[in-house]
Amino acid sequence: MNKSSAAFPVEISIVIPLLNEAESLPELTRWIARVLQARGLTYEVILIDDGSTDDSWGVIEALATEDAALRGIRFNRNYGKSAALNVGFEAARGRVVCTMDADLQDSPEELPELYRMITEDKFDLVSGWKQKRFDPLSKTIPTKLFNGATRWISGIQLHDFNCGLKSYDQRVVKSIEVYGEMHRYIPVIAKWNGFRKIGEKVVQHQERKYGVTKFGLERFIYGFLDLASITFVSRFRRRPMHFFGTLGTLSFFIGMVLTLWLTGEKVWLSLHNLRARDVTSQPLFFLALVAVIVGVQLFLAGFLAEMVQLNGPRRNDYLVRETLN
Repeated sequence: MNKSSAAFPVEISIVIPLLNEAESLPELTRWIARVLQARGLTYEVILIDDGSTDDSWGVIEALATEDAALRGIRFNRNYGKSAALNVGFEAARGRVVCTMDADLQDSPEELPELYRMITEDKFDLVSGWKQKRFDPLSKTIPTKLFNGATRWISGIQLHDFNCGLKSYDQRVVKSIEVYGEMHRYIPVIAKWNGFRKIGEKVVQHQERKYGVTKFGLERFIYGFLDLASITFVSRFRRRPMHFFGTLGTLSFFIGMVLTLWLTGEKVWLSLHNLRARDVTSQPLFFLALVAVIVGVQLFLAGFLAEMVQLNGPRRNDYLVRETLN
């Protein structure tokens, strides 16, 4: 174990969420052991059974009796990949934490280089890029759209945000919380927590050998909703008044300008003995009225959110990287 890893029980933790992957687990764990032992890396494999209905947990129990490096966590029911990753991150003890899928489509041969990029190149996070995929068009085309939208909103230039094969400095996984369907946006969450050195590595993608995919097209709909949610929460969680107050002020200003315009027009026409419609008979007046009301409501929403934030237990919860003396 090198000096940089001396404070950690193992050099690398591999976190693997799984659902009904009993057939692939023996081959996957043997493959991981063969690769890492050949490189002389100390490791642990954390298998999180996300409510499998097949014999996945029985297989994990059997494998753990043969290999002390294997650790298992079993959920009482299916909670989703984000929940499995979050629990795995909490349990991980390695200097570097890697994630991968259990379906044998991610190659363990990539792990040593992913480890090196964290420890030697000093990346905070390295994401895999499946440049050549063995997936149907129904999956690859929505994936490209999803990745393009995420790049545009986040400013992170990754080709494949949702690749399961990633490596992290331990500081990253211990500083972030993953919930809902946020596992797709871990690079985004990491960046907005101050971990900005994010790299990418082309990785080998293999055809599925056992079972069937556990994800449907609905994940892309949820994905874009989650992106909007994480964008708002990350940018305005500590200053909600900046978001709601700005929109509210803008809406109120537009409504007042329209109202004053209509009133001024009515007065000017009357003074010149010209025919003028009643202000309240014009559709534009009601649009102005709605804009004023919405503006006031948004401003109040921002004020209430600010009060909740000020009284929240985590209002001064900040990540401190290091201290001296």
